Amino acid sequence: MSLVAIHQPNFFPWLGYFDKIRRADIFIFLDDVQYPKKGGSWSNRVKVLINSEGHWLTAPVDRSFHGTRAINEMYFSGEEDWRGKVLKTLIAAYRRAPYFEEAFSILEPLIRHSDDNVAGYNVHATVTLAGAIGLSVDSFVRSSSLQVGSTATQRLIDLTRQVGGQFYLCGGGASGYQEDEAFARNGLSLVYQQFVPEPYPQYGMATFLPGLSIIDRAMNLGWMGVGQQFQGTE
Repeated sequence: MSLVAIHQPNFFPWLGYFDKIRRADIFIFLDDVQYPKKGGSWSNRVKVLINSEGHWLTAPVDRSFHGTRAINEMYFSGEEDWRGKVLKTLIAAYRRAPYFEEAFSILEPLIRHSDDNVAGYNVHATVTLAGAIGLSVDSFVRSSSLQVGSTATQRLIDLTRQVGGQFYLCGGGASGYQEDEAFARNGLSLVYQQFVPEPYPQYGMATFLPGLSIIDRAMNLGWMGVGQQFQGTE
């Protein structure tokens, strides 16, 4: 009985994203849905700890297009050396963190990765990081390879069924737009993630600040310490 998780390809995601990967038998990168024309997106930014506060770490995207584009049709902007800027930001923010050298040795080549396609870049980074923390990397699929044309909740249902799933893993942000009863009508069962991050020591912080990129835990506890978040959990 296969459990399927579906999520857009995010930029160096938080721990809850990797918990989905850990729990799922099949993880689908939802890479062919519409990219927002305006505003921020988790596909090109994430929060890290800078001067004891959560701040956005951002990769600029090229928005000089008309109409609509899917995530896998979006590209990072070539107008500035954003990769170098991101690396300098991380060095300034975390150079005194306990596991800076260990974390940075894996993060630097991922950040410098030459793929300018937003989906391709994020998928590459996420799969590599999943392997670094001891998760299986054999269960990833991109929705663009499945050629499912439906939208909204029906799209999630069709993708789950397309890969042979019987259970769909719901994240914490699904309420309000996901029609839960539609899954049952289509013979699928819902499993609610209910992920709560385990507090950990953050360099320079007296109080734990949750919701940050996986980068933050790696800098403070190392890659093995990131993986320990998921050991012994269901």
